[in-house]
Amino acid sequence: MITYEYPFNERIRTLLRLEDLFEKTAHFAQADGQLEHHTALVTLFEILEVAGRADLKMDLIQELERQRQTLLAYRNNPDISEEALSGALYEIEQSSAALLSMTGKIGQYLRENDWLMGIKSRAVIPGGVCEFDLPSYHWWLHRSPDARRESLDGWTKPLLPLRDAAAIVLRLLRSSGSPKQHAAVHGQFQLNLGGSAAQMVRVTLESEEQAIPEVSANKYFLNIRFTKPPTGEIKAKGCDRDVSFKLTFCNL
Repeated sequence: MITYEYPFNERIRTLLRLEDLFEKTAHFAQADGQLEHHTALVTLFEILEVAGRADLKMDLIQELERQRQTLLAYRNNPDISEEALSGALYEIEQSSAALLSMTGKIGQYLRENDWLMGIKSRAVIPGGVCEFDLPSYHWWLHRSPDARRESLDGWTKPLLPLRDAAAIVLRLLRSSGSPKQHAAVHGQFQLNLGGSAAQMVRVTLESEEQAIPEVSANKYFLNIRFTKPPTGEIKAKGCDRDVSFKLTFCNL
């Protein structure tokens, strides 16, 4: 199955971007190659940009507290596992405490590192990090994989409370909806949402399905247009057949 997620607001869009970037940084940092570690560092710079929103930390703290209060209402409910509930509450409380311990502007310690900011400014230039542009970076890339990984871990670790908090919020959001089967007639699907409070919609198709959803939505209408996979055509072509898919509305 392939699932496509469409966020309805900027806050969820930011969390999805952070999730993707943290996953990529962790993946490439685990490798040993110079190119992989370069990619991990460049991706860390992207995290710095995305996380630069002044209200991101407070948004996460407030959302975690809201979820904590919601879960507390299930205390002593015979249909709810007390062990699972206690585990979820503990995870939320630990994540909130970690966020509160982050002082100052997010990623300020990176911005104060002139060497890293020099690499960041050159990395946006095509071919801008060649050895003749940044000999000190060339030296760093020739250090042992363990030494480079230790540096990457040190630069990433202070940002991990954001990753962990975002993971909790997105996990709760994804589990909040129930998928329903639908069919897009001739590749087109429309739905009147009537002012829905959904924060994200998920479209799930079989992996073999030769169709790609293009979603446009607001709290009143949802429109999904399925197109054919790219085959070298200049423009995407719409599907001219019915497409079966599952639709999930998620809201915390």
